[in-house]
Amino acid sequence: MRTPIIRGGAALAAVGLTLLATPATAAPTPSPGATPVTRAGTSFLTATGITAGQPVRVDASTGDFLYWSFPASAGQRHEIAATVSLPKARSGASTWTVEVFDGLRRRQACTAGAQTPTVAASAGSVALGCTLRQVRSWAEPWSADPLPGTYYVRLSVTELPEADLGQPVDVELLLSAQGEGSRDDGELKAPLVPNTRAGAVLTGDPAAAPAEADDDWFDGDWLPALGSRWAWSTVGGALAAVAGVVGFALTRRPRRP
Repeated sequence: MRTPIIRGGAALAAVGLTLLATPATAAPTPSPGATPVTRAGTSFLTATGITAGQPVRVDASTGDFLYWSFPASAGQRHEIAATVSLPKARSGASTWTVEVFDGLRRRQACTAGAQTPTVAASAGSVALGCTLRQVRSWAEPWSADPLPGTYYVRLSVTELPEADLGQPVDVELLLSAQGEGSRDDGELKAPLVPNTRAGAVLTGDPAAAPAEADDDWFDGDWLPALGSRWAWSTVGGALAAVAGVVGFALTRRPRRP
């Protein structure tokens, strides 16, 4: 099975837009001793379960919707490569597509790969590919970031002449997974804010300052501070006592002789 996937990037130069192609990555390879899968589901509910490195070989008909499912863990990055062998007697060009959905049936974007290729009537096969984003351990409710869980792959033909419907095709698909563990929490290698006021480096323990002799005990430290609550409480209590005595003297009745 040959499923070359070429990743490319575009850079805007001063004179125009230039396409920069990166070297082709190696196609996914089956795991040694993996049992091939020879069937596919027809809906999300009947999707056939597969694992990374397990080859898929299915005989289908043009126009069928083929579904597979696979588990995804946080930190993994999955790549799907598929090849559809087409019959020779065809009346026109056809367009094929491979789509990936998460557990909430949300379509996940592909970062690389020929997701929707179009082949001519003379082509003997068509290669499809999809590289998913890295699965995250958490995401905001409003975002469409990939989360851990079950994912679904759907392979189908979107455009072709009506006369070519129902013709037999051979489908080969392979899933690969890279990365283990979550990469959401990184390691801080440098301070976020450099220290612009660095102090002197001490080579040894600083010597303790000698204690000063307390010659004068009447230095006023035993008195409460003017703004402390103890001073205001004492002054307030004294004023309240004086006001009570004055009020009692003014309001008491004089004694009769």
